[in-house]
Amino acid sequence: MTSTETLTQPSEAIVEDDFLYRPLSAGAIASAVLGVLSLLVFLAGRDSLQSCLMMCPIPVVSLAVGLHALRNIRSLPDQLSGGKLARFGVVMSAFCLIGGLGYSSYVYSSEVPDGYVRTSFTEMRPDQVEVRTGELVPPELQQLDGQRVFIKGYMRADSTPVRYNVQNFLLVRDNQQCCFGDLSKVKHYDQVLVNFVGRLNTDYSPKLYRMGGILRVHPENIQRGVGHPVYTLEADYVK
Repeated sequence: MTSTETLTQPSEAIVEDDFLYRPLSAGAIASAVLGVLSLLVFLAGRDSLQSCLMMCPIPVVSLAVGLHALRNIRSLPDQLSGGKLARFGVVMSAFCLIGGLGYSSYVYSSEVPDGYVRTSFTEMRPDQVEVRTGELVPPELQQLDGQRVFIKGYMRADSTPVRYNVQNFLLVRDNQQCCFGDLSKVKHYDQVLVNFVGRLNTDYSPKLYRMGGILRVHPENIQRGVGHPVYTLEADYVK
């Protein structure tokens, strides 16, 4: 009798151990991973509010997945584990969503120096109605001619022969779409010729540049092609 009990006890223990095993919730794992990726909201918010908003779906999805995983874990405590992971994902994504939007909003509201008017490459692009009527420079931009403006963009690498103490270069809309390939394919509204005034200069970098200065608009250059920018900036501010 004693030997029989000794043989059956280990198998019962194995069965109990197998029964106690609870797999990690896939939703909890996904929420934790997306929660970490939500930090991209802060990185994007450093450059522009629009970029920040484009990254916001990551923490939103992380929140939804994490909350759903927590509900499943609570309703099936004997079958699922991963509550800590799910809570981490929820907290991280909520922090990045709220904090990232707040940070980006602060940057947006404080980045334009006093005395400058904000403009952008998006505003330089004519809409469909203006294109059909042949007005390829929006009236709003023509009104900014001679005024001090603030604009953000990237330095086109091949627009300057030097890398240090750069005096002039092409500021372009996007460092991935505008800075590579034939310059003749870059639209007139996606580039601004920057000429520094005084002793001001900068060094080449792939970073986002925040530029300020007097905008000059040359609609007649649209027909002249490459080498004749429609928009030029007499820059007195760079960051």
